[in-house]
Amino acid sequence: MFDFVKLWDNSFYAMAIILFLIGFWVMLTHSNLIKKVIGMNIMETAIFLFFVAIGYVNQGSAPILGREGVTFVNPLPSALILTGIVVSVSITAFALALIIKLHSYYGTVDADEIAQLRRISDDSE
Repeated sequence: MFDFVKLWDNSFYAMAIILFLIGFWVMLTHSNLIKKVIGMNIMETAIFLFFVAIGYVNQGSAPILGREGVTFVNPLPSALILTGIVVSVSITAFALALIIKLHSYYGTVDADEIAQLRRISDDSE
């Protein structure tokens, strides 16, 4: 018989996989660079959700006080996610700055059009 409780307990992992696949699909199928950055952010969010789900303990408490007989939540994934969020915001800001420069130089944010313009400029030289 199918156990819905185990499925519900692992729903965070399933949602992380679904979010990652959505972000991966967006990055592969869209040529707009801003949409690619959004897809990358969705993938990063999925990874954050996965790490937080790994560190979650049902009925766990913060490991601040040394009490006996209490289940503690692992603080390491949360600390890693805080660092990951900072890196994610920095990468997003840098990618958007590069997209602004590309738009000012080529007049478009479409990756296929930029590649075509580069081929045309390389052929003319």
